[in-house]
Amino acid sequence: MFPSVEYDKNLQNQMKHSENNYEQVLDEIFSRHPSVQNLGFKGDAYKPGIAAMQAFDRRLGSPSEKFRAIHVAGTNGKGSVSSMLAAALSANGLKVGLYTSPHLVDFRERMRVVEDGSNRLVPKEYVYDFLTNTELGTLSFFEITTGLAFKWFADEQVDLAVIETGLGGRLDSTNILPSPELCIITSIGLDHCALLGDTRARIAAEKAGIFKAGVPALVAGADEETEDVFEAAVARLHCPLFHSEDFPGIEGISAEALGNPEYSDLNGPYQAMNLQTVLAALELLGEEVQPEALRHAAKISGLRGRWEKLLDEPETICDIGHNPAALAINFARLEEMAAEGRPLYIVYGIMADKDLAGIRPLMPSGAHWYLVAPKGERALPVSRLASGMEGLDCKLADSVADGVRMALKDASKEKNALVYVGGSNFVVSECISYLEK
Repeated sequence: MFPSVEYDKNLQNQMKHSENNYEQVLDEIFSRHPSVQNLGFKGDAYKPGIAAMQAFDRRLGSPSEKFRAIHVAGTNGKGSVSSMLAAALSANGLKVGLYTSPHLVDFRERMRVVEDGSNRLVPKEYVYDFLTNTELGTLSFFEITTGLAFKWFADEQVDLAVIETGLGGRLDSTNILPSPELCIITSIGLDHCALLGDTRARIAAEKAGIFKAGVPALVAGADEETEDVFEAAVARLHCPLFHSEDFPGIEGISAEALGNPEYSDLNGPYQAMNLQTVLAALELLGEEVQPEALRHAAKISGLRGRWEKLLDEPETICDIGHNPAALAINFARLEEMAAEGRPLYIVYGIMADKDLAGIRPLMPSGAHWYLVAPKGERALPVSRLASGMEGLDCKLADSVADGVRMALKDASKEKNALVYVGGSNFVVSECISYLEK
């Protein structure tokens, strides 16, 4: 017997009502519990310290103690390393939880289960039930999100979870993990200096706060400014310290391959070090390396916004790199492409707390720039952005979508042109939403 038309309408209305309820409760959480993603590190949006998170975890039944975990911190690269690890571990038959931040389009991107060559987001029904049936009090948005992720991973009975820190490490909500299998620091750079310290050594000390007694610690890159910090941290905790560059490569896969879009779907110029870190981590964990999983890590894990191609014609790339260390690599690659004769069209916007003075010398001078301000009070207005970019060919746009439209229109007039969209997670997020609509 086939369902009646009336039955179909009732089902559609019910689904629409459910969707409305989900969106409503999500909006309320964003409003009542302001997020760093929207407001920056001020007021109730940023609450350093893990005491409130520990209490919340206990109220939830201590889900942080119910799955094995890998904890990942770092200035740049921690999202890519976490996603590559999740893809690689799932290829070995494991059911892997993946917790990252921020999200670009859908809030649920922050928590996924990766298995059998694909990933799935936390169901909307689960999110709705958690947010409506859990006492949230004065918790921060990130504390709520972390509790939600940990509870879901525990309920899903994941074999292993890869957990990315939000900010720093020592005082980050994710640092309630009691005893991870491995602690990883991907890089140390000058970012969020007002909160983490104004030297790389001080920032390294905050990141090293994720190290746990007896748990192997893996660091990407050794240098004079940070090495003493890491050595002191592991000495206190009696845990072994490893550096990713000390591990040999794997036959059949090279770090350089990840810079080649014909080889991998994670082909940003910074991915070589990230891959080396992942290979070292897999060896320390005793896990087999599956090259095909690493070749398709973005697709398997759902990672977006890392030198991601959005359009073929004109070729349009987006990347969330936003601090000088990340942008230096990206802009250098763009300079190389310009030197090969490719016209560059760059849609660019930043947050007001970013180091524009430090970024300005890195910018490709021969590019056409389209300056934008993403939505939200954290964004740097285009007029102020333009004043810091004197000497460059700049056009001001009314929105990210407008800037993307302008760049695509102008780039389409030239052969082999490249459009790059970046400077901020928010710019990339609005660009993806606009293009996919």
